Order: sequence, then structure tokens, then C-alpha cells
Amino acid sequence: MPRQILLIAITHNSLSIMANDKIDALDKKILDIVTRNARIPSKNVAIECGVSRAAIHQRIQRLIELKVITGSGYNVDPKVLGLQTCTYIGIRLERGSMYREVVKCLEAIPEIVECHFTTGPYTMLCKLYARDNEHLMDLLNNKIQGIPGVVSTETLISLEESIKREISICGGTPPDMSTFNATDDDWD
Repeated sequence: MPRQILLIAITHNSLSIMANDKIDALDKKILDIVTRNARIPSKNVAIECGVSRAAIHQRIQRLIELKVITGSGYNVDPKVLGLQTCTYIGIRLERGSMYREVVKCLEAIPEIVECHFTTGPYTMLCKLYARDNEHLMDLLNNKIQGIPGVVSTETLISLEESIKREISICGGTPPDMSTFNATDDDWD
């Protein structure tokens, strides 16, 4: 059974805009720790930072209010849910200005988990999960390619996800999560 890991999302723009004015070295250290291991108990973050647990809670709350930390959730293994095919779809539009209209249509397709407005050969790049190649073909032929403004698509099937991580705040090395065993008593 896949391990469920709590994620804390940090936006690059928020971090760079706020870094000079409102984010100090302690904030960066906290962000570095929790982005590498969001399940780490606050008391352990406090010990590593040399401050009180209350200070950690206050700092994290402030980072949430500043929208530096934008959310949290669990990672779910798509394969366990029967979604065996991870695919990237390059989409070319009639005009780049149609992007927002097309995104609204793509949002209605639950298999699409990411969508980016890009430079290069595609106007957009989307990541999606399908049960199998037949399901993928149905998504392409009957949903994505039928969206007004979509001129063409190019499909890239992922054979293996080799790296998946959050950005590093302080350039630290991610911890070995295989040794982490949290109990209910660790949460505060």
C-alpha cells in the first residue's frame, strides 16, 4: 500500500516577492524542513530550529496568511486507483489568446491533473492519468481534440516517474522517508 505523505505547496512567486521583506532565515529554515517532510511533528521542527513549538505554529500560520504556503494534502498513487497510464499532452491552439477559454474546458476533464501555458512547440502542456491506452484514446479523440480552438495534440506517455519532489528552499537534501514512522503521539 502506498505511503500517504502530507504535502505543503509553496509558490515560487510568493517566495521571491516576500523573501526580502517578510521572510527571514528562520522562515526559510522552517519551509525547508516542512517541504522535505511535511509529516514532521512541530516539536521536531522547533528542536531543529532552536525555538519553541509555539513559535513554529505562529510562523507557519503567518506563512499561510502571506500565501507562501498555499495548501496541503495527501499524495495518492494513481495506479492503486486503476489509472495505469501517465501521459503528457502537448496541445496547439489556433491562437494563444484562446488559452483561458480552453483551460475552462480542460478543467471539466477530471483525468487532467496539471495544465501549463508554455513556450515552444505547444501552446499548452497537460498531464493526465488514464486507465489504459483505450481510455487515453477516448480522452484525446472525444474530449480534448473536440475543444474549440484545439488545432492538434501530441501525446507523450511516461514510462516511469523517476523524480518527484518539491522545490528546495535552502538547497538541502531530501530525507530518507523509508525510515520515518510517525505515530499518533507524534502529532501536535
